[in-house]
Amino acid sequence: MGGSAVVVGGGIGGLAAAIGLRMIGWEVTVAERAPVLADAGAGISLHANGIRALDALGVGEAVRAAARPQYTGGTRTPGGGWLARMDGTALERELGTPIAGIPRAGLHHLLRAALPAECLVTGAEATSVDRVDPGRVRIALGDTVLEADLLVAADGVGSRLRAQLFPEHPGPAYSGSTVLRAVTEHPVEPATDFELTWGRGAEFGHIAFADGRAEWHAVLNSPPGVRHTDALDAMRRRFGTWHEPIPGLLDATRPDAVLHHDIHELVTPLPAFTSGRVALLGDAAHAMTPNLGQGACQALEDAAVLAAVLASEPTVASALARYDAERRPRSQSVARAARQAGRLGQQLTHPLAVAARNAALRLAPSRATVRTILRHADWTPPVLR
Repeated sequence: MGGSAVVVGGGIGGLAAAIGLRMIGWEVTVAERAPVLADAGAGISLHANGIRALDALGVGEAVRAAARPQYTGGTRTPGGGWLARMDGTALERELGTPIAGIPRAGLHHLLRAALPAECLVTGAEATSVDRVDPGRVRIALGDTVLEADLLVAADGVGSRLRAQLFPEHPGPAYSGSTVLRAVTEHPVEPATDFELTWGRGAEFGHIAFADGRAEWHAVLNSPPGVRHTDALDAMRRRFGTWHEPIPGLLDATRPDAVLHHDIHELVTPLPAFTSGRVALLGDAAHAMTPNLGQGACQALEDAAVLAAVLASEPTVASALARYDAERRPRSQSVARAARQAGRLGQQLTHPLAVAARNAALRLAPSRATVRTILRHADWTPPVLR
């Protein structure tokens, strides 16, 4: 079964969906509302399920070559004591691949490189979708209307299309946390590949990249909308006394490189990931907190599964029914687990609760950390044909 598709959203999930659809013989247009692709974002850790999805889409090898495998690191206290160690070698034994750290801009570039340039239309915001014809879907992109066999809504956590398709859904909710992040200006070579440090109501983490630079992120409990005149200075005041390499990472960062976003999630699960000939994908379908590092990986899974069901099912309707049945339970379960991880990790503030959590982590066997990651990362992708 072939056809035509419009993918709304040129982020990780949308680009991956376009790659998968083209692999199975579909004609694809990716509509991205941004007039210029600025590749915003800092860094990303891809777990085995995300890497496997990329393998299914034919771009896993290129991503591995550009990424840095994460073998060392773990979770620490602000004073530098270890709460849990990450055994990347054990994960690689179990899953065939370690976690991989890569700049988001690099991942975006590799995904775009797998598509013909003419597939991507920028400055094209989807304003409405017309589903009157059960066999086709019409998408308004400003003054232009496109008609296709399938619409993939990959337009992010604030999805305009999701709001139109599910008007009774309350939409995204503020998680209670805000995140500041940046990539260092020059190589810093931290001693570990990946770390998280948990304080009271705050987390600081880093991901080391193949070129020696590193991404850092700071997640804090905060009311929504709070912004700083000098975000980097605010981070120095908040985290400057925490263990190295935290002060060094901040010192290696340009003030204008710091990004600041409030974290929103779909606390109320969607009743379906499809509506007529529309499939929701990535954050538009299951926006989650970043506490498990699974947001992008789940979007990549969505893309691989969507292509696989369209390739194997006799009709678009039956394919989308399978897509919903396969993706909704898993991704919504991961979203719930991510929310719970945040509540027990970065969001804890009571001193006794923090002390109890830290004691439990120190006493847990190293295998427990591996099992936690395996619970979500051990996913087998479909075969695209």
